[in-house]
Amino acid sequence: MHIVNTAAGVNLTVATTGASGAAFLKQLLLAVEHDQRVRTVNFIPSDSALRVMAEELGISGRSNLVQQILGSPSEKIHPQSNDDIGANVASGSYPTDAMIVIPCSMGTLAKIANGLATQLIERAADVCLKERHPLVLCVRETPLNKIHIRNMGLAADAGATIFPVIPAFYFGPNTLDDLVREYTNRVLAHIGLQQPGAYHWKS
Repeated sequence: MHIVNTAAGVNLTVATTGASGAAFLKQLLLAVEHDQRVRTVNFIPSDSALRVMAEELGISGRSNLVQQILGSPSEKIHPQSNDDIGANVASGSYPTDAMIVIPCSMGTLAKIANGLATQLIERAADVCLKERHPLVLCVRETPLNKIHIRNMGLAADAGATIFPVIPAFYFGPNTLDDLVREYTNRVLAHIGLQQPGAYHWKS
C-alpha cells in the first residue's frame, strides 16, 4: 500500500454507495474536514447512497448535501455527480492521492472488480487502480456468498485494499459513536492519515 504524501496537502476521493452504514461515512467526512493535511475531498454519492442516508441520517435530497451531513458548510468537500463520467477524478491526470469507498456495496464492488466503469464511482476507482493510488473498499454485507468473496479477491489482486466494515471492541467502546470513530480512524491511518485520539494497542 502506497501511503499518501501529506506534505503538499492531500487530495482525497470519497465515495459512498447503497450499503447500510451511513454513520461511517459521516464520521470519515467529519474527520477529513477537520484534518489540515487534507486539501480537497471529491465526494461522490450514488443514488442508492442518497436513499440510505435519508433513512439512516435524515438527509433530504441533494441540496446542500455536505452541509446536511456535517451540520455546517465545507469549503474543501466538493460533491460530484455519479453520472458525470467526465469529472476531474475520472482522469489519471488529476492528482488524486487516494480513494475510499465507504460503505461499499457488493454491487459497486462487483463493478470495480470486473472493470465495469459506467459511472463515476467505478471510473474513479479504476483510475486509482491503473495509476497505483491507494483504493480502500469498506465493504458491507453479511452473509457473504461466493460471488462476493470472488469479487473481493479480484479487487485485491488488482491492488485495492478490502477493509470490511467490522467495528473493533478491544479498546473498550462506551457508545456506538466510539465504534464508528475508531473504525474510521483505522481507515484513515491505513492511507497515512493517522488521527489524534486513535487507539493504539499496548501489550
